[in-house]
Amino acid sequence: MSRKFPEWVPVGALHYIAHTENGEPIRVLARAAGCHASTVLRQIRKVELRRDDPLVDAALRKLGAAVLRLNRHAPLSGNKEAADMNPFSEQAMPDDATLARESMRVLRRLCESGAVLAVAADLDKAVVVRDGPQGSTRTAVVANSVAQAMALKDWITPANTGRIIRYHITTAGRNALGAFLQRFGMAPSSSSGFAEAATSFQGQGAGGAVLDREEDSRPPRAPIGESPLSALARRRNNEGKPFLAEPLVHAGERLREDFELAQMDGSTAQNWDQFLTAGVQTGNSASGSAGGAAAEARARVTAALADLGPGLSDVALRCCCYLEGLEAAEKRLGWSARSGKVVLRIALMRLKRHYDETVGPGGPMIG
Repeated sequence: MSRKFPEWVPVGALHYIAHTENGEPIRVLARAAGCHASTVLRQIRKVELRRDDPLVDAALRKLGAAVLRLNRHAPLSGNKEAADMNPFSEQAMPDDATLARESMRVLRRLCESGAVLAVAADLDKAVVVRDGPQGSTRTAVVANSVAQAMALKDWITPANTGRIIRYHITTAGRNALGAFLQRFGMAPSSSSGFAEAATSFQGQGAGGAVLDREEDSRPPRAPIGESPLSALARRRNNEGKPFLAEPLVHAGERLREDFELAQMDGSTAQNWDQFLTAGVQTGNSASGSAGGAAAEARARVTAALADLGPGLSDVALRCCCYLEGLEAAEKRLGWSARSGKVVLRIALMRLKRHYDETVGPGGPMIG
């Protein structure tokens, strides 16, 4: 039965479904798994205790329904089409590639300070929201089927009960995120939290300072829970107002999410050097004919950075996408101290105007 299901489905869940839906004896399951019967019994009891979680319960119901569909076609097992049938519909449960892509995006957001995954019983989408001084900000949207798979994998855990349930990332979820980052070539940094693997920036900064290639291959980054935008959003000006208004933070987060989506297609590679070398146009290795969400995200990032132009695109890409700290960005671009936050604010204002003109004021986050 396990061969009919995605590889991400936990063994304990497979044993639970086989025992409750197929009536397989625990000793038979233990012999097939090569373990003691008590081990399988503990797995089944553990899964049963987690059915109070609505996401886990929904995932198990879908798995059980898939088993019933397979059993219904069992008499046709001699038929190759019936034997190779996929028991899941497109909306039921994600395949391995979809879960890896979507969960990496969502888990990164859940690592941010104050972030939770909010799930409503009557909606087919879940949202990641982050609480801040100015209220809650939506940072990602995910299909309920992906959220159910993440809950079944014990990557997220509920913090309350009721109509709207808020989920937090677990230790297993953080470990899974680290594995995904390594798999996609974005290894986590032990000193600065989860972040993209260091990208080598070459050429000159906007201020004329030559970027040291060896030094720039390891750019300091803010921890994923403390991006430069989050830090600036908490600062106040002389009038006591936030230095960055919520719409500006929203624009920067939109650019960052597009950037993350653009990195998830291994078939093509985008060279962002043209936005980091004061307007020097370099070759773009991304194929314009490439399809899918990653190619569309690359096009959106390219359009946004091109609209910002040299200088503003430098600081936006470094601080919003690569999560470099402002001091590091100022040093690499050859700017004077404490000037970066002003330029970043101007870049975010221009970025907000770009999104207002392309997707409309207050347009939804990607995802």
